[in-house]
Amino acid sequence: MTGGALLVVGDVVTDVVARHRGPLSPGTDTASLIHTLPGGAGANVACWAAHRGCPDVRLLGRVGAESAAWHERELTACGVRPRLVVDPHAVTGTVICLVDTDAAAERTFLTDSGASLRIAPDDWSDALLDGVGRLHLSGYLLFSRTGRDLVRTAAASAHARGAQVSLDPASAGFLAELGADRFLALVEGVDVLLPSRDEAGLLTGLSDPAQAAAELSRHFPLVVAKHGPDGALVARGGAVLARVPAVAATPTDTTGAGDAFTGAFLAALLTGADAEAAAAEGCRAGAEAVERVGGRPPTSVDTTATTTRSAHVH
Repeated sequence: MTGGALLVVGDVVTDVVARHRGPLSPGTDTASLIHTLPGGAGANVACWAAHRGCPDVRLLGRVGAESAAWHERELTACGVRPRLVVDPHAVTGTVICLVDTDAAAERTFLTDSGASLRIAPDDWSDALLDGVGRLHLSGYLLFSRTGRDLVRTAAASAHARGAQVSLDPASAGFLAELGADRFLALVEGVDVLLPSRDEAGLLTGLSDPAQAAAELSRHFPLVVAKHGPDGALVARGGAVLARVPAVAATPTDTTGAGDAFTGAFLAALLTGADAEAAAAEGCRAGAEAVERVGGRPPTSVDTTATTTRSAHVH
């Protein structure tokens, strides 16, 4: 499907990115550079889709009152049209991203989902789909009861209007708690699945990445498995049809690289690219993302009110 807007439904959170070198030192200080940035898998996908040329990107999310204006401003600066529901009882979710500044720049998340876990069908309106060609759902929606209800509501509404639905499983850790069988039942009918290597392995029980992608494509019309520095696999009908190479990059922070891939991939599909070409766009965006701190693309005017401080061992 080509043309139309992209609607993303998912999490909007505040990221606290702590970049440290080498292992953490339990019981004492570890020198770090710390940044406070806007984030969230759903929000990041929307921002990268706009950055990679999608002219109409919309986002539905739920935040706390204390940072709603900041998040709305940051999303707008990225070219996204946000609809942020302000939760009267919960604060915006916070993710502490521990990033090892060694060569791989690998990250570990400590997640308090906050208001994003409280998103619900009452936050949905079919009018959000006016002019929409594709609906993308963040997998984090599946980790609360009300979020799961919203996934069903939004997907059914999109399909009724002829829009295709994509979903990113989002978190191998949370996915393991949810269970593969339950996940597959909850997302039945999704048109495009975009798992990471670890998520594909968890969902299939297969250690070989190509076999895992192929197996998932028996359940979904299109599977695009994201493999970071090893590129991506495109699978349909039980077979891997393309292996897309990664783009060389020097990692600074891998936070949001998969979101960048997804956003660029969806933007390319909406302009008429086939799945392989769209995955190549995703790999290019992923390479751009890992060379930046945080999960968002650059904006023409940097309005991000980041907080940065250096913590020194005493």
